Amino acid sequence: MKRIGVTGHRSIPPEVHAHVLEGLRAALCGHEGSLEALSSLAVGADQLFADIALAHGAELTVVIPSGDYEEGFADRAELTRYRALKARAAREVRLDFPHSTDEAYYAAGAYIADHCDRLLAVWDGLPARGLGGTGDIVTYARALGRPVTVIWRDGVERG
Repeated sequence: MKRIGVTGHRSIPPEVHAHVLEGLRAALCGHEGSLEALSSLAVGADQLFADIALAHGAELTVVIPSGDYEEGFADRAELTRYRALKARAAREVRLDFPHSTDEAYYAAGAYIADHCDRLLAVWDGLPARGLGGTGDIVTYARALGRPVTVIWRDGVERG
């Protein structure tokens, strides 16, 4: 079974959204029935990836950074979408952090990088804005020698 993980921005500008969807679909194409998708189901790239992976028949493994992770969702719609995707997961990995901190997010991203065969990065190429951000996880994955596929449109920065 091939394992593909994701890291990416929560905020995806409208002008790059269709490009990101196309890139995620292309990366997941051809793996039907033999794919495990690893995601923390954060708003943005994580949820887009999980949705597309499930549509391609992948088994979803959810990596939950902390005990209070659900409290970080901004509104009921975001939380409902997270819970709906989580309910469709084949596996759930809960990390031992009681609270959602940068360290917890970094650990979740590192877990995904450690356990995937390829990492998809919905990333504008800029440094992370805090420990555990997309840039940090890409750097970590590359240091492991993990193949990383960056999905973004040149010249577009996240908001």
